Amino acid sequence: MTTAARMFADCVNRVRYQGVSFLLQKNGVPVARIVPVDPASCMNLEDVVAADVEVRSAARADREDTVAPPSDASVDAPALPSEGRLKTPILNW
Repeated sequence: MTTAARMFADCVNRVRYQGVSFLLQKNGVPVARIVPVDPASCMNLEDVVAADVEVRSAARADREDTVAPPSDASVDAPALPSEGRLKTPILNW
């Protein structure tokens, strides 16, 4: 790990241009591998962001469809103490 950290740019360049793979070990125990990637099997950053936006919007729409507003909000709302009894301010972030 120490050698790879010190020579990270060189390791990445060897992986990219020479097709070399590296096995990273910490205290003699394998923890990671740096290998060349098949470009056909990878997504670029724009594709990842677009997929994330799509999943989040679908989840948001699903939540909005399944969560029904309460029929009477005053029944479900907890009782707040009077202002004179509040010891700490309520912060809305």
